[in-house]
Amino acid sequence: MRIKVGDMVVVMVGKDKYTIDKKGNKTRTVGQVIKAFPKENKIIVKGVNIVKKHERATSGEGSGGIFEVEAPIDVSNVMMLDPKENVPTRIGYKIVDGKKVRYAKVSGEILD
Repeated sequence: MRIKVGDMVVVMVGKDKYTIDKKGNKTRTVGQVIKAFPKENKIIVKGVNIVKKHERATSGEGSGGIFEVEAPIDVSNVMMLDPKENVPTRIGYKIVDGKKVRYAKVSGEILD
């Protein structure tokens, strides 16, 4: 999986593809990867794919209720945000000083 925790990504597909600002303009949704699940090929992005989770009150601690949490989305539905050009980009790998590093294909910027 080419996307890692801490990367900024752009949502390309799904209900959270666009964010509407206060003026009513549509912009692409951008978020930071909070958690990655490489075996399942899924990631959790901050502020994207918010779902309501119902929890029952337990006798030990606190009360139950309805909470909003981020649910995992498939990694194929997002693209990496190029740090230099600020546009969605694909990720490539190349060898630099004997080390394998990731780079943005739009600008050539090294990501790691």
